[in-house]
Amino acid sequence: MNRILIAPQDMFFFVMLSIILSIALTDVNATPPHKGDLTPPVAGVEEIADTTHGDIRIDPYAWLRDRTNPNVIDYLNAENNYADAVMSHTTGFQESLYAEMISRIKETDLSVPYRLDDYYYYSRTEQGQQYRIYCRKHKSQEAEEEIILDHNELAEGHPYCSINTLRVSPDHSLLAYTVDFEGGEVYTIFVKDLTSGEHLTDTLEKVDGPIVWANDNKTIFYSTQDETKRPDKLYRHRLGTPRSEDELIYHETDPMFFLYVTKTRSKQFVLLILGSKTTSEIHVLNADSPNEEFLLFHPRQHEIEYYIDHHKDSFYIMTNEDAKNFKLMKTGIADPRKDNWVEILPHRPDVKIEGIDLFSNHLVVHERARGLEQIRITDLSNNETHYVEFPEPVYTFWFARNPEFETKLVRFTYMSLVTPRSVYDYNMDTKERELLKEYEVLGGYDKSAYQSERIFATADDGTEIPISLVFKKGLNMDGTNPLYLSGYGAYGSSSDPYFSSHRISLLNRGFIYAIAHIRGGGEMGRQWYDDGKLLNKKNTFTDFIACAEHLITNGYTDHDHLIIEGGSAGGLLIGAVLNMRPDLAGIALAYVPFVDVLNTMLDPSIPLTVLEYEEWGNPNEKEYYDYIKSYSPYDNIREVEYPIMLVRAGLNDPRVAYWEPAKWVSRIRATKTDNNVIVMKTDMGAGHGGASGRYDYIRDLAFDYAFIFDAFGIKE
Repeated sequence: MNRILIAPQDMFFFVMLSIILSIALTDVNATPPHKGDLTPPVAGVEEIADTTHGDIRIDPYAWLRDRTNPNVIDYLNAENNYADAVMSHTTGFQESLYAEMISRIKETDLSVPYRLDDYYYYSRTEQGQQYRIYCRKHKSQEAEEEIILDHNELAEGHPYCSINTLRVSPDHSLLAYTVDFEGGEVYTIFVKDLTSGEHLTDTLEKVDGPIVWANDNKTIFYSTQDETKRPDKLYRHRLGTPRSEDELIYHETDPMFFLYVTKTRSKQFVLLILGSKTTSEIHVLNADSPNEEFLLFHPRQHEIEYYIDHHKDSFYIMTNEDAKNFKLMKTGIADPRKDNWVEILPHRPDVKIEGIDLFSNHLVVHERARGLEQIRITDLSNNETHYVEFPEPVYTFWFARNPEFETKLVRFTYMSLVTPRSVYDYNMDTKERELLKEYEVLGGYDKSAYQSERIFATADDGTEIPISLVFKKGLNMDGTNPLYLSGYGAYGSSSDPYFSSHRISLLNRGFIYAIAHIRGGGEMGRQWYDDGKLLNKKNTFTDFIACAEHLITNGYTDHDHLIIEGGSAGGLLIGAVLNMRPDLAGIALAYVPFVDVLNTMLDPSIPLTVLEYEEWGNPNEKEYYDYIKSYSPYDNIREVEYPIMLVRAGLNDPRVAYWEPAKWVSRIRATKTDNNVIVMKTDMGAGHGGASGRYDYIRDLAFDYAFIFDAFGIKE
């Protein structure tokens, strides 16, 4: 995923979106890709010159940026028609793959309920329904079910429907939620009376996703976006009053900063978080006094991040000041000035602190060491500390909903490349864990039949790059196995190993699935991120190539049977790698790829551009201009043979505009020296994450699987 601005509270979304965008493919007896034999659409050329730092550049496909031009929409539709024509002979195969993937899913299922005060909240799915149904029960899990929101009813008449936030009021009488009906990540707030089932008149359009209730059950805090879709203003809304009376609380005028509103786990404070890629600042409001002013916790300092949470009479502060991998501080509520901060967990060069959760008697720290996540638990009554043990060498977890403050249980979701999603309650006093649910994989899945491992490739500068692998036991490593290699490597976000029931279709046919944990991500600490950004960005690309070559050299696959994939910033990775090593793989997949890097970063009117100067560099400065130009995929297409390619885009994508993949595909077709097929599919009613419905997503996946199988000559 590319160009994603992530606050720590958004990491779950980021991980889920990364899972959606990561797709595997191929077969044990596959043959090298065949040549395409249909005629793709041709984008007309309109040469537009751009002069920067005395460098005259011609962009022949710049006209594709104008979505109001009917010719642009016609061209995108022509690309979709071409893709469907290329794949028309696989329609039956697509249906078979779709049915195969559906057969492993328990279509009617429910989540593990979590308790909040006197209610148990959960969601469930029903066979044939695209979306979840959100429910609760009063006092007992055996009580009568109350549906608080049916996403399926909400989506009626809308080809796309995504809920960003669901927030029940502190007294559990009202539900506030935000919905996007187009995929452009601009939301509408609705408020539902859970007693009558009716919606209030408080409908607020064109807002950002997050919302927070004050403790009076009458006040909502929400944010709006500027013309570049940067969240920049925080408002206070009182139920029953017109929006024109909403009070502007804060306006962030620095284009490098975004605004985010959340609440402490104690429910005592509302937090206004202001952040750039390298700097943060927090303002605090007592949630019991919503009409008061937010107070500045600590002023922003350039390239210093800090995040806070509340515990009784103290604030806990996670900061990277003089601590690249973060350290943990503590201060009193009465006088939280920095002079009063006391260190309670020092910086460790080999362990990164990724987040904290505070309970009435426990401090839970989410850490990452040696590339793997770990949970550190401290009993606040005696300061005794222990770590949660995990049974597999390669795994991931995330904290589930833990809304209760007065509890000794912490809930987390665990999975690995072979273990399905599993929800645990962990007793922080007794160190005992209870498996509440392992999500069922239908069809007799046996995880003992599969093997996961972690190996290391050596980069050009000698750095060891981790690779996570999964395959079926007994696979013959003769160098001809089809291998799907996924990569991301940006924003300090980690590509953690996850389970996919869809991937079983690949593993059972002799596929190997691999994740390259390249620099630019966060797997090995903050330095790992710094070594793959700005003027170090090319490390990301060469790391990925080194991983591919290591897998080939060690007999896992060969060049013809290698599939490389990345989405968003991972699409930039694939585009750059294809220009550097067009012979590396037989097939390349690029999902919403950020490939027109130089043009985009030169245009401050495009969403996220200015915010991301600290990620890619500001090309208005010649040093960064030259460096970005040297790797930008769109600007470095060569007259060489490129592999078979599948590219996906979203017309309403606010993070990577549809025209980036459209221009890139057109230019590659006009320049390359082979006749290998390239198809591009644009979802004309969605954005960065693709289809919002679960069945629609699987149909898209079946198309992609069929494309790969067909390219390798694999029949149904």
